[in-house]
Amino acid sequence: MPTPPGRKPRKAAPARQPLSQDLIVDTAIRVLDAEGLEAATMRRVAQELGTGAASLYAHVSGKEELRELMLDRVAGEVRLPVPDPARWQEQLKELAMETHRVLTSHRDIAQVSIGLIPTGSNLLSVAEAQLALMRAGGVPPRIAALAVDTLGMFVDADAIEGTIYSARLNGGAEAMEKFIHYLGEIRDFFKALPADRYPNVVAMADELTETGGDARFEFGLDILIRGIASYVDAPEPS
Repeated sequence: MPTPPGRKPRKAAPARQPLSQDLIVDTAIRVLDAEGLEAATMRRVAQELGTGAASLYAHVSGKEELRELMLDRVAGEVRLPVPDPARWQEQLKELAMETHRVLTSHRDIAQVSIGLIPTGSNLLSVAEAQLALMRAGGVPPRIAALAVDTLGMFVDADAIEGTIYSARLNGGAEAMEKFIHYLGEIRDFFKALPADRYPNVVAMADELTETGGDARFEFGLDILIRGIASYVDAPEPS
């Protein structure tokens, strides 16, 4: 219909994109990246999509499934290596670091991974890649199966700790300066402890407070991977 004289023409409403599981997950990840995991609720995602929460249940059974789908989508960003038996330890470390990088790039999504048995296709692809590297290096099946779980827990825990520190440092240079000052106070506290009761803490106060998060994470990976490698050509524990 033409617009009557003296009236403004009615603006056409933008076409609403049909709801789908992919759209819901994409929207939830945008909320996650902007505000964190707790903000990515069914209700909030529905608001972002301009609909009611009830309409989402036709595509996602609830919050837990939504979170698992979000984690699996994020896991699809992990770049997977082609196994090289000569470099399996180095590749396993690189894959763990790549997984850590992806997890920490999406706020606190690693919280979903703790205690979760992977069933999504992308999560299974990461696990398959880890297992393939270990098996290519001669790690026995039982040890590889235990190690893939242990590596996952370590990567998840470090990623979660990293998000906690990131939240504390969310004030830019000023927040970083405060954190460095706080570490200095911790160092002074350690040095002031009774040396007869805590001799090693006092003596190693500088070492205990000087290493950054990346160095600690890589050190932990080195310990784990060396331990895994020790089982190559060795009898499996009973």
